[in-house]
Amino acid sequence: MNLHNDSSYIYLHGFASSPDSLKAKYFRDRFSYLGIDLKTPDLNQKDFSGLTLSRQLNQIETEFLPTKSSQSLTENVKNIGEVTIIGSSFGGLTAAWLAQRQLSVQQIVLLAPAFEFISHWLPLLGQQQLEKWQSEKYLPVYHYGEQGYLPLHYQFLADMAQYPEQKLMRSVPTLILHGKHDTIIPIQASRNFAANRPWVQLIELEDDHSLGNVLAEMWEAIQKFCQFKN
Repeated sequence: MNLHNDSSYIYLHGFASSPDSLKAKYFRDRFSYLGIDLKTPDLNQKDFSGLTLSRQLNQIETEFLPTKSSQSLTENVKNIGEVTIIGSSFGGLTAAWLAQRQLSVQQIVLLAPAFEFISHWLPLLGQQQLEKWQSEKYLPVYHYGEQGYLPLHYQFLADMAQYPEQKLMRSVPTLILHGKHDTIIPIQASRNFAANRPWVQLIELEDDHSLGNVLAEMWEAIQKFCQFKN
């Protein structure tokens, strides 16, 4: 996809992160250099405790994308232009679902996307902590943006059951950038996702989940994928 004036670009930060994260600021700066406004919404909405995947999807669809209740999807796509979403970790999972649900999303870039998130996260919590979360309704989670622990409601986990990843089958051009040494979301999750989806390109990088050491490599790959001209 070539760069047009009617194209829009959105960056979705990760779980317990913020629009002021290292990657968000880096890509906002890179896009700005190209004269592009990269939108970086705050997915915390000043209420991290009430975070769910459904809430993130609704937020982006309401603020930036045509809603299903509007006249027609085809007409809306014309009105809003082509949308590219870059998503990090849980923001990457959100981007994948937005691409599934919204025809205006023409391509996505996923940075260490949180595929198989629950199956990786729950074993780290342990059965005892999981049961405590369910009974007490809130789990203290370290929030990197706030640099402290915040309570997360159990609805976050319950809500995830609505989103089986096998349903992510819309053939949207997709670039995945994932670190080989990721211990939060192992790279195998992205390999599994790409395996039966020929529209997905996976680039494996020498880094961990933060991808903070390969920013320049990622930007080069994104420019090529988006067909930006310097």
